[in-house]
Amino acid sequence: MTAPQQSGAPRSGTADRTLDSEEVERFSRLASEWWNPTGKFRPLHQIGPPRLSFIRDSAVAQFGRDAKALRPLSGLTAIDIGCGGGLVAEPLARMGATVTAIDPSERNIAIAKSHAEPQGLAIDYRAARVEDLVAEGRSFDIVACLEVVEHVPDPAKFMAECAALVAPGGIAVFSTLNRTLKAWALAIVGAEYVLGWLPRGTHQWDRFITPEELGQYVRAAGLTDTHFEGITYNPLQDVWTRNPDTGVNYLMSARKLHPA
Repeated sequence: MTAPQQSGAPRSGTADRTLDSEEVERFSRLASEWWNPTGKFRPLHQIGPPRLSFIRDSAVAQFGRDAKALRPLSGLTAIDIGCGGGLVAEPLARMGATVTAIDPSERNIAIAKSHAEPQGLAIDYRAARVEDLVAEGRSFDIVACLEVVEHVPDPAKFMAECAALVAPGGIAVFSTLNRTLKAWALAIVGAEYVLGWLPRGTHQWDRFITPEELGQYVRAAGLTDTHFEGITYNPLQDVWTRNPDTGVNYLMSARKLHPA
């Protein structure tokens, strides 16, 4: 396998700039696996705790909440964009947020609904795209979009649509993969081809996004105060943790100021 060439060029020239139908179909075929912690989405189950703690800590800091409270997000609205089977939407609801969750795959939404309803979680699941919510004039205190932006053809356009859903005084949280040779070696060669954690072809390295690029996209969309953290894997303990290393997986938070 040949190492990819570094390229920061924007991905464009497609008819649909914010959705890749082949990617949607790929994840639709795996819909039945979402809640199997040892199945195809095992890595997402493992990185769940650091991702969720980052969202909670970002919201607590922004809205002046008690991080130790049982429901620290009570009274806040949140949207999970590209929610898949609901791995993020459900914990957000348990933390007290009023949650809307969208995904372009109807199969993913069906799985998410069937898992949440028996637990009494009132999550507004919708087979929809981010543009649909923007067109409705919706806004949310917390906009979460995790492991999605690296799957869309035009990340700048997609990020602008996501940012449009952030209410004044609200926050956005994204997670994605850095476009480094280290990320290619670990997230593609290692995770997909050597360890088999993910199906081969899950990721395209040229769609990985550097923190600098992601920061530029959200600032251009009107968000500010970007904060980055990495998520790294400890093979000896088999756990993922937050730390300053953004070389492979990383998180970013940003906020929208109130109008002057």
